[in-house]
Amino acid sequence: MKASPQIIVAGHICLDIIPDLSAVAGGLGAILVPGKLVNIGPAVVSTGGPVSNTGLALHRLGLNVSLMGKVGDDIIGRTVLEVVRGHGAGLAEGMIVARGEHTSYSVVMSPPGVDRIFLHCTGANDTFCTEDIDYAALASARLFHFGYPPLMRRMYEDGGVQLAALLARAKAAGPTISLDMAFVDPASPAGRADWPGILAKALPHVDVFVPSLDETLFMLDRARFARLQEAAGTENVLSHVNGRLLAELSDRLLSIGPAIIMLKLGDQGTYLRTTGDPQRLAAAGPCGPCDMKNWLGRELLAPCFSVEVVGTTGSGDCTIAGFLTALLHGLSAEGAMTAAVGVGACNVEAADATSGIPHWDRVQARIAAGWKRRPVRLELPGWRHDAQSGLYLGPNDKSRS
Repeated sequence: MKASPQIIVAGHICLDIIPDLSAVAGGLGAILVPGKLVNIGPAVVSTGGPVSNTGLALHRLGLNVSLMGKVGDDIIGRTVLEVVRGHGAGLAEGMIVARGEHTSYSVVMSPPGVDRIFLHCTGANDTFCTEDIDYAALASARLFHFGYPPLMRRMYEDGGVQLAALLARAKAAGPTISLDMAFVDPASPAGRADWPGILAKALPHVDVFVPSLDETLFMLDRARFARLQEAAGTENVLSHVNGRLLAELSDRLLSIGPAIIMLKLGDQGTYLRTTGDPQRLAAAGPCGPCDMKNWLGRELLAPCFSVEVVGTTGSGDCTIAGFLTALLHGLSAEGAMTAAVGVGACNVEAADATSGIPHWDRVQARIAAGWKRRPVRLELPGWRHDAQSGLYLGPNDKSRS
């Protein structure tokens, strides 16, 4: 009999079509020209979204994983299931096939030197609801990870009632709860949703919250996000982010309920902030930190490792997989953050989302061998660099007191 999964990953899934644009000079400006025929390379076809990206990365790292994504009974849905089954027996057993619905897909445009752009159809993800989760299966799992509610209409409509109910039932089943988000078109229905109100309902049931910085800023302070976006111009919003903003956002998130916040910062690494409340940290569930003292009241920034970037599809999802795997293995806060950027670095060495992810032992061996890190460009006033770990310790980090 197949052993009960250590982790169940649920939420958004799609089929990713990733054309090879490596030979195209001039970036997007040379591609998006009306009437022009652009010669490109072959396409990589893979599954995408957190159910696939984070779930399959966890599987490749050596964990026992079950996936709960929703597809239609169309040719794209059949392809998604075939791809998932190809990664391992039993991975697709928890998948939901909805009769008469269309499966989600993305065309991922990732020209050299340009961050990826997604042309996305949400498909059956829009009908994913609280009742689609097999809560009985959660009782034997150590961790339940849910991803991309902003790309799932039932999760954000009506003030996020379905999302809050789903997370509350999942938490009651026993596992540690992890939640990831996604950035949305501000002009779309999801972009106009009341995200501060939705997060206020959902996050009290979440132990580990792992969104990106730009998603978080957009959801919590849209006006400030717009100002920073205008100031950044053609650059990423991260070019105008500093340590003070990270602390402000994490303060607000911790006040809502999660015990652990990890904000993904793109090529600037990842930021960790944890609760200073021992009772809240202890209530994080079976994947909560083993060394409570080490994890209590932490503020860390882990720079990325140096690699040759082939593609960035799924980099954030795989960074999360590294972090969650570290939690399951009982690593320190420093070890978990290092593992997160380590797995994320392995991801970008391949064009697709997961084929670059090796077994956990190989990631740890590469880190132990003295893997060089990239420089951090963020302004970090009051922060201290720890040469031993390679991380930066923030002004709110308890280990500095």
